[in-house]
Amino acid sequence: MNKIAFGFALALASLTAQAQTWEPVPDLASKPLRFVVGAGVTFGGEKLVTVAYEDGDQVDIDGGGSIAFLAGLDYRVNPQFSVQGTIGYHVDNASGENGDVRFQRVPLELLGYYHVNDKVRVGGGLRYVTGTELRSSGAADFGDYKFKDSTSPVAEIEYLYSPRIGFKLRYVNDKFKEKTTSGSVKGDHVGALVNFYF
Repeated sequence: MNKIAFGFALALASLTAQAQTWEPVPDLASKPLRFVVGAGVTFGGEKLVTVAYEDGDQVDIDGGGSIAFLAGLDYRVNPQFSVQGTIGYHVDNASGENGDVRFQRVPLELLGYYHVNDKVRVGGGLRYVTGTELRSSGAADFGDYKFKDSTSPVAEIEYLYSPRIGFKLRYVNDKFKEKTTSGSVKGDHVGALVNFYF
C-alpha cells in the first residue's frame, strides 16, 4: 500500500512539473457537462483460479484483473473542482475453443477531482460493485460463484493530454464476499486507463 501511495505521489510530482498550459476548446469552455467513455488495464487482487491450456500455457484469473470499460458524465463545477459519475464493466477472462472462465463485475463510480492545473487533476470517491460473478463453462467448468454487492474507495490522478483525452492512474480497494459461504476475495488493484470526453 505504501509503495502504491508513493507511486501516485511520484507520478503527480512528475506530471505537475511537466505540465504546460493550453487554451480550452471554446465549445468545452461553455459546456461544463460532458460525456466520457474510457478503457484500460488493471493489475492486482488475489488469484482465483489458474486455467491450463492443452499447449501448456497457463492463465491466472485474478480478483483485480484485467480489463475495464466505463461510460458516464463528467461535470466541471468550477475551475478548481469537477465530478464524474460512470458505469462500467470490469472483467478477467480466459477463453478457449472448449471452455471459458470469467470473473466479471459492474462498477458504478462517483468521483470528485481537484484540478492542480489545466493538465492535472487528482481525486477519489466511491465505487459500488454489483453483478460480481466467477463463471466457468465447457472443459473448464468447475461451477459458478456469485458475490455480494460491495462498496470500496478509489484514488486517482489524471493527466489531460488535451481537453478531450485523459490518461488515468488509479488504485481501488475492492473486496468481495461470496453469497453462499463465508469466503471472500481480495480485488484490490491498480489501473491505467484512457478517457475520451465529448
